[in-house]
Amino acid sequence: MGKAKKRNLALKSNNKISNITRESAIEQIVTNIQNRIDAINLITLFGISAEELLEAGATYEDVISFGGIIK
Repeated sequence: MGKAKKRNLALKSNNKISNITRESAIEQIVTNIQNRIDAINLITLFGISAEELLEAGATYEDVISFGGIIK
């Protein structure tokens, strides 16, 4: 087996967000909003808007603190 195939298999076995939906990503962002790095990664990955976060229960101050990352 070549190096690239070995790397691909290793990445798939260690991938934490392999089957995540947009709704579950929004829930994760709202519940773990204090963990800024994970929240920013999910926001940029899914292109989450401020309106979606506010509807899911995030506070206005937390949403505004993300600045230009959120649409």
